[in-house]
Amino acid sequence: MTDSLILYSNPMSRGRIARWMLEEVGRPYEVRYLDYGAAMKAPEYLAINPMGKVPALVHGPRVVTEYAAICAYLADAFPEAGLAPADRSAYYRWLFFGAGPLEAAVILKALGLEVPEERRRMVGFGPLSGALDALETQLARTPYLAGDAFSAADVATGSQIGWGLRFGTIEPRPALRAYWDRISARPALRRATDADNAAMPPKPAEPEGGKP
Repeated sequence: MTDSLILYSNPMSRGRIARWMLEEVGRPYEVRYLDYGAAMKAPEYLAINPMGKVPALVHGPRVVTEYAAICAYLADAFPEAGLAPADRSAYYRWLFFGAGPLEAAVILKALGLEVPEERRRMVGFGPLSGALDALETQLARTPYLAGDAFSAADVATGSQIGWGLRFGTIEPRPALRAYWDRISARPALRRATDADNAAMPPKPAEPEGGKP
């Protein structure tokens, strides 16, 4: 496909995951940053993503939202990048595990909330410890989530692990720490991170004389 790639994002969003994936793909792309609030709720952007949130990827006439879907789409749109294995069973499983039970459990922990045990069947996921146990079991079998090779599943779900380790919502189990160290050393992630960090809004200046 030769259509242009445009990513709508914000440097403080899950758009960072989509940008990492774009860097792994290695095709030219454009990033259009949107501020939270008016820009994301403007009619022009709501025509792209009616949810009024980022990320959103526009590839020619095609629009893809949700970071895991963007990762899966780009892996299929550019197979030469080798980011989707021929056997998609483990790949799909762990790609959407990150966007499903893992992220839900991490968010609840960050909010200080807990689903009562008798309601867990209703929400479709268990405690965060169970999700981490499942990840540990898989990573004891293979160096990457979908097998012996890095894939889009590592971009999407690996990002959730990395953020959780950084912000303290995921306990630093040795297997998860080693996995994140392995994938976070990739040059594509470094390029994406540097670009997004450069676009971060400046920190407000401290008042004269230092902090009040």
